[in-house]
Amino acid sequence: MDLIEEHPVLESSNFRRGEKVEFTFDGVTMEGFGGAPIAAALHANGVRVYRETPNMNRPRGFFCAIGKCSSCFMVVDGVPNVRTCVTPLAAGMEVRTQHGRGRARIVPVPAE
Repeated sequence: MDLIEEHPVLESSNFRRGEKVEFTFDGVTMEGFGGAPIAAALHANGVRVYRETPNMNRPRGFFCAIGKCSSCFMVVDGVPNVRTCVTPLAAGMEVRTQHGRGRARIVPVPAE
């Protein structure tokens, strides 16, 4: 994981990097900084394709980085269409490439 070690923003007292955490991407264990956007951790680990479009299966990746487009949609902990550019990374997250519109994992609801 490539890191910028020297930069005026990093020297500011307002910038605090989270602790390193492990997460998985398509079954591969990776590291990132907790609280940073998932997309930032993926980018730092060399991942450039986050999803494929529904009709033409075209690759999409990091684009707007402000949560306004759909290029960074991924499946996170079984939930599709998560905007990874604005969703904070947490330890143990399972992140997967989204193919098409994504399919939600069915979780049974206990009967009352």
